Amino acid sequence: MSPTILRTAAAATLAISLVLGSLAMTASAQTTYPGAGSDGTLLSVSARGESSRAPDIATASAGVVTQAADASTAMRENAAQMSRVMAAIRAAGVAEKDIQTSGINIHPSYRHVENEEPRISGYNASNTVNLTVRDIAKLGEVLDALVASGANNVNGPSFGIDRPEVVYDEARRKALEQARARADMYAKALDLRVRRIVSISEGGSIPQPRPMYAMRAMAAMDAESTPVAPGENTLEANLEIVFELGR
Repeated sequence: MSPTILRTAAAATLAISLVLGSLAMTASAQTTYPGAGSDGTLLSVSARGESSRAPDIATASAGVVTQAADASTAMRENAAQMSRVMAAIRAAGVAEKDIQTSGINIHPSYRHVENEEPRISGYNASNTVNLTVRDIAKLGEVLDALVASGANNVNGPSFGIDRPEVVYDEARRKALEQARARADMYAKALDLRVRRIVSISEGGSIPQPRPMYAMRAMAAMDAESTPVAPGENTLEANLEIVFELGR
């Protein structure tokens, strides 16, 4: 084969390669949303819905902290005092499934004297349980019973909704209605109509508790139970919805 023929074949091959490469680049650059009509306009809307309920459960932690000269005595005294606290929790009507030990610790306490190395002066032992109260009306009485039985480390309460899915569904419906209303507004402004929903994506649903509560430090000194105001819990749903608009 002559050099002229070879040069011509090579040029033709290069031209075909460039055309194919151009076609490939054009195809990759054209991005279409799955399911969207060729004559439609896509509209992405973010919407949030909220729904509130009075909480029906409360969680708290209760524990005992004891001090003694040696670790063994500190743990023994702590165990005896914590047994009384556990008995009080059960007597208050808290079910076994709603009582869970969250931590047992013992550590030394130190005495600090200027210009001297810290020295161990004793030991602190602690035992803490988490509990769930399902009758919020009795929460104050439960907290009082804990303190009266020897609990000297009480934290909480934190309020929640035992079955939040129904509340979340209400929030989702509100978010969907808000998104559709917004899509209708855009469509009307553009002299179009909403054809359909192309996709729905649900973002994180974040509980936003709004509790208000008050606790007396020495509840056992008062004849009344510790006052507790649970307030409301607000749950929210966030949606990303893509609508198709068209004539």
